[in-house]
Amino acid sequence: MNESYRLLANRLDEHPNGFPAVDDESDLRLLAKLFSPEEALLASQLRIEVETAPEVADRAGRDPAEVSRTLKGLARRGLITCRKTDKGLGFALMPFVVGFYENQMENMDVELAQLFENYYRKAADRLLALHPQVHRIMPVNEAIRNDMEIKPYESAASILDRAQAWGVVDCICRKQKAMIGEACQHPIDVCMVLSPVPAVFDQSSVVHALSKEEAQQTLKRAAEAGLVHSVSNSRENVWYICNCCTCSCGILRGMKEMGLSNVVARSAFVNFVNEELCIGCENCATACQFDAITYATTAKIDPNHCVGCGVCVVVCTEDALSLIRRPENEVENPPVDEQSWRFERMKERG
Repeated sequence: MNESYRLLANRLDEHPNGFPAVDDESDLRLLAKLFSPEEALLASQLRIEVETAPEVADRAGRDPAEVSRTLKGLARRGLITCRKTDKGLGFALMPFVVGFYENQMENMDVELAQLFENYYRKAADRLLALHPQVHRIMPVNEAIRNDMEIKPYESAASILDRAQAWGVVDCICRKQKAMIGEACQHPIDVCMVLSPVPAVFDQSSVVHALSKEEAQQTLKRAAEAGLVHSVSNSRENVWYICNCCTCSCGILRGMKEMGLSNVVARSAFVNFVNEELCIGCENCATACQFDAITYATTAKIDPNHCVGCGVCVVVCTEDALSLIRRPENEVENPPVDEQSWRFERMKERG
């Protein structure tokens, strides 16, 4: 493999999200599908915080005009971060996941899908099983009792309410699995993006803009399809809601397929069974993706396996299930924001 891909892989692994090396070099082949050798070499010079093209060029000893053209091209393809700064356009290294991989929906083909799968199976344990986790479970709104205290960052409905623009994109995880012949039956058009900027998605060629009411309906449709709401693991500036399944989601598959118990931060809630109402129909056990429900004469909840998603509550015809708040000593507050998450993640990785 070209040395530039190894340099980029090493640089990506210095990012808090990580990009662990694997012995079969499937990590390098994945990067080679997305970056030219010259692009990889330049991207390996980027930092986590944004810099202008002249600043990058000065450090890399490159022509500023050439660097600017290359960085803009990478940004257009969703491979690096680009945003306005006081000095002009700024560019920064974007993590692999959650990061530039999720931006490759339009480029996803059989080759990329298989390259991802090869790398995922080699690296998932080191990529996902770290604290704080990349994703945090959000409970289905209908599953929470009305008399409970719910903090704003603990509710998907509250996160929707705080946004000023809403949109939806197809789920890259389900598309990737379908490309390798392992499609699941869950809907694909339910990955939600949010923004504090009104109407920001209206002219997008990638995001299908939604009204607030349509976003609420999309969230409900996902829950009714048995999907689990998950968001970035911070209290502030949450700008997407994934609707996940253990059959396709790159994160939740780590639990189901590889037995990694700590790949997602559970919600502050746990399932509760009203045994007087439970008729033992087992609908909830079928709906649970985490093997948290067993049966004797009524449903029994394993609180260690329950992630507090509430998907089972939606399918209970007898109103025998609801989510209750976990004891406070079992509730782990997420980091305040992305910067805090990065700091904690880097401490975890040493």
